Amino acid sequence: VQLQASGGGLVQAGGSLRLSCAASGRTFSSYGMGWFRQDPGKEREFVAAINWSGSTTDYADSVKGRFTISRDNAKKRVNLQMDSLKPEDTAVYYCAASRYSAVRSERSESDFGSWGQGTQVTVSS
Repeated sequence: VQLQASGGGLVQAGGSLRLSCAASGRTFSSYGMGWFRQDPGKEREFVAAINWSGSTTDYADSVKGRFTISRDNAKKRVNLQMDSLKPEDTAVYYCAASRYSAVRSERSESDFGSWGQGTQVTVSS
């Protein structure tokens, strides 16, 4: 699976951004997708995940209620709508393709076998 993330940028606190990830290769509708983020000097952390059909989602507590993950299987895309952004949301955001069709409670990076190149999100205060 090849993944290409886009949509990052610079935004003021309280603003919104929409990240998108285009997939190619393996049948997109057969696997779950996720978003992770990494700030320099910190470990990469789970942000959100969605199952193969879009019927199940999971969010980190830090973004719940502000971020929304969705997918369009016909267009082979997964999106991350980010609202009410905070400076602490600043990071490089990565989309990833799961080895599984379902959302897994472990939220582990090892569950995801393919990764996009990352897109920078910077939130100014």
